[in-house]
Amino acid sequence: MDSGEADGVTGESLGKKIRKRRRAIDMTLQQVSERVGLSISFLSQIERGMSTPSLSSLCNIAEVLGTSVDAFVKTPLQSAAVSRQGQRESFSLGDARRTYELLGRSFPGGAKLHPTLVRRPPGHVSELMHNDGEDFVYILEGSMLLEVAGERHILNKGDSMHFQSHLPHRSTTLGNEPTLELWVRTQPLFP
Repeated sequence: MDSGEADGVTGESLGKKIRKRRRAIDMTLQQVSERVGLSISFLSQIERGMSTPSLSSLCNIAEVLGTSVDAFVKTPLQSAAVSRQGQRESFSLGDARRTYELLGRSFPGGAKLHPTLVRRPPGHVSELMHNDGEDFVYILEGSMLLEVAGERHILNKGDSMHFQSHLPHRSTTLGNEPTLELWVRTQPLFP
C-alpha cells in the first residue's frame, strides 16, 4: 500500500472493540481510568466513538485490558529490516487525516528504538499522556506546540525535542498546514 493510503479504524468501531474487551474482563471505566491515567469521560467518549486516543494512549489501554493494540487495530507488518518509501503501509485512528507509519517494526533481535512517522491535520490536539521510556520528535513539515510537564515549546520544521516520556505531555498542530512528525520512542508501541 502506498504511504498516502491508510488502513483505518473508525472511532466507533475502535470504541466498540475497547468496550467489548473491557466488559469481557469485567473492568469498570473507573478501573481503566485509574490504571491508564486518562479521565473517565475521555474513555467514555472513546467507547462511544466520539473521540479517538493517540497511538500511545491506545497502547496503554490495550496493556491495561490485557491485550495488544493489534486486537483493536489492524497494524501493518514489516517483513524486512529495510523500510522503503512508498512501500510502507500506514494506518489511522478515527480521523483518516491522522496517520501512522511504523518505520522499523521488524528490527532483528529486539529493537531499542521505535520510529514512527505521524501525519496530523491542522488543529489536532492530543490528549494529555505519559508512558515509560523516552520520546524524541523531529518536525519534518508544519509547526506544533508541545507541552511537557507544563512547559510549552513551539516546534517548527527542522526543530526537535527529546524528553522523558513519563512526564505528562500533549501536542497541538499549529497553523493551517498539517504536520509531518518523526517520533522515536524507547518503548515499543506494539510489544
